Amino acid sequence: MARTINMGGHGRAAHGGRRAENPGKTFKRLMGYMTSRYKWRFVLVCVMIIVGALASISASVFVGFFTEHLAEIGIGGSPDGEFYGLLFAMLAIYVFGILCNFTYSRLMVYISEGTMKRLRDDMFSHMQSLPIAFFDAHTHGELMSVYTNDTDTLRQLLSQTIPQLISSVVTIVGVFCAMLFYSVTLTAVALLFLGLLLFIVGRLSGKSGGYFVRQQASLGTMNGYIEEMIEGQKVVKVFCHEEKAVENFTALNEDLRRNATAANSIVNVMGPTTNNLGYVQYIVLALVGVVLAGSGTVWGLSLFGFVTGGSWGLTVAAIISYLTLARSFNMPVQQVAQQFNTVVMGMAGAERIFAIIDAASEDEGGDITLVRVDRTKTGYKEAENGSLWAWKKPAKDGGMPEYGLLRGDIRFEHVTFGYTEGKDVLKDISLYAKPGQKIAFVGATGAGKTTITNLVNRFYDIRSGRITYDGLDIRSIRKSDLRRSLGVVLQDTHLFTGTVMDNIRYGRLGASDEECIAAARLAGADSFIRHLPQGYRTVLRGDGANLSQGQRQLLSIARAMVSDCPVIILDEATSSIDTRTEKLIEEGMDKLMEGRTVFVIAHRLSTVRNSQAIMVLEHGVIIERGTHDQLIAQKGKYYQLYTGAFELE
Repeated sequence: MARTINMGGHGRAAHGGRRAENPGKTFKRLMGYMTSRYKWRFVLVCVMIIVGALASISASVFVGFFTEHLAEIGIGGSPDGEFYGLLFAMLAIYVFGILCNFTYSRLMVYISEGTMKRLRDDMFSHMQSLPIAFFDAHTHGELMSVYTNDTDTLRQLLSQTIPQLISSVVTIVGVFCAMLFYSVTLTAVALLFLGLLLFIVGRLSGKSGGYFVRQQASLGTMNGYIEEMIEGQKVVKVFCHEEKAVENFTALNEDLRRNATAANSIVNVMGPTTNNLGYVQYIVLALVGVVLAGSGTVWGLSLFGFVTGGSWGLTVAAIISYLTLARSFNMPVQQVAQQFNTVVMGMAGAERIFAIIDAASEDEGGDITLVRVDRTKTGYKEAENGSLWAWKKPAKDGGMPEYGLLRGDIRFEHVTFGYTEGKDVLKDISLYAKPGQKIAFVGATGAGKTTITNLVNRFYDIRSGRITYDGLDIRSIRKSDLRRSLGVVLQDTHLFTGTVMDNIRYGRLGASDEECIAAARLAGADSFIRHLPQGYRTVLRGDGANLSQGQRQLLSIARAMVSDCPVIILDEATSSIDTRTEKLIEEGMDKLMEGRTVFVIAHRLSTVRNSQAIMVLEHGVIIERGTHDQLIAQKGKYYQLYTGAFELE
């Protein structure tokens, strides 16, 4: 059974509304996803980012030389070759920087979308291997929120924020070196402002980080509730529950608003605060620069002045270039601060995605498999289209594998089971179904009838006792092979988007059109299918919303018929079908069950009269068992259920 992951569903917050426990590990794993397939492209992106950042810094440095040259020419002077050389050099640097930025932006789109595709593929593929218990613990809406909201925030992190972080680091280092070239003293003043800026950003981001995680959790919770209300809209209207539904939604929406407001209000304050602090720094540096330039003291310490004029003092051109660089020095820090919400939300989304990928897969259990075989003179031989089903036991000590024909003999031996600890749904159940027998389970709702069939499928594992299938403990059989031998018709039908033919063929993907049509005829579905607009080619959407519940159930029965499984489980298979239609398909159902072991769960007792054995359950215990006539003669619980049903009729 999968471990419980806290992703933020109805009534619970993701990660308890806290930050990711190990963001460094999550980020490292995320980068591993990105670089595993796009390593050289990502290296090229990093190179382009570095070159683009250096080009931008170089252009700022050229401003000083350009300004110094203009001062030398003076008003009314004629530009010389050096002037045009500087002008074209600046133009070339800017164009080269633009090309680098364009290149890495296009590459990052390709890398980020490819990474997101791989994450979605891995997440969906792994989700198919998760046990039923996982989906019992998480609503459809919260899982959909991971595929939509969390992947969107992660895409923004990969395509925009990570390149911005790399560019910011390169820019900060490069600009810092250039600033030292112009003035060590002014750079010291700039570092004081940078320390103040980092302090403010750290305090604000520390407060907002937890709120962004809570925001994503609240969004998943709300999506789960919306999905639940849309699916149950008819029930809501039938019971006039609209006001209560709105009240619950308003509460969830208010929780989302409160967390989103708390998170974004802090981040929105961060931008103007850092910008205004940058303006203050700009003015202070300008004043200090003017004072240093006018004093002519060694405090200017300008290498630029020495290179251009033979003096270590600050010049007007140096101050102009320095102020340009100072703005460039603060800009990366401000950009990182403004994108902090994207970083936090993206990392929270990545952790929720990895939580699904890391959830424990359903343990296949056992090494016995189901294969097709043909009978030979010496035993059995595997064949893809063999005429018989057989259990294949792996070879021992280098010998040949053993084969045992699938007969459909299922037995429960003192089985006890409960979905939660301390609450047993089945208590010391013992029963058997011999090959070809039809076994029925009746009893009140909650007696444990469906639980028995869930245990046969190994949707859940028993707490104590033993279940055998042809003498084999089902825990020694691979779950996929076990379920391949079982044809199931559930009370709650589900049809997939596709044609009617596709939905019938879902029972056995290799079935031909003729076999699907034959199964539909046996199920009594052929008549209404041919009256559909395109017959068997009619496309069904929205879980077959254009069909009645009874018609959907008939398609579900046809799906089980085409599967041609040795064991059939009918869980209220005819509950949505009227008695007249039930009579029409009775012959087909009898053919479906012919020669097969059948488990039938039914409230309509007329459908179980011809069962070889009827089990009456009450509170997880078999209180009566026998044929219909034997149980009627006992005048016990079954007699009360049967005669009461007919009295109502």
